[in-house]
Amino acid sequence: MTAPKPPSRLRQLREAAGISARELARQINEQHTNVLYWEHSGAPPRSDVLRPIAQALGVTVEQLLGDSSERAAPTGGRLRQVFERAAKLPRRQQEKLIAVIEPFVAASKAP
Repeated sequence: MTAPKPPSRLRQLREAAGISARELARQINEQHTNVLYWEHSGAPPRSDVLRPIAQALGVTVEQLLGDSSERAAPTGGRLRQVFERAAKLPRRQQEKLIAVIEPFVAASKAP
């Protein structure tokens, strides 16, 4: 019996960003079956979609391709996208969001 194949780099980064394969496909204007193919086969995505995928996941193209010289953790993803949209809201709505979010962030700080 063979051991299960470890998740592909693309799948790991997508899951770390907190988005589904369908959502990633929507963001990069591709069919979700293409995203699933890249994830399951381990084949790298086409060169024309590398940058859009990296942007959607909040990583660099080098991180997406698994360049071992760059060790930074993926940042952003879905949360980054929400905050970017929130930054475009009127000031009063932004203040309401801040009032809800700040207590969560403050509570998570280590002493």
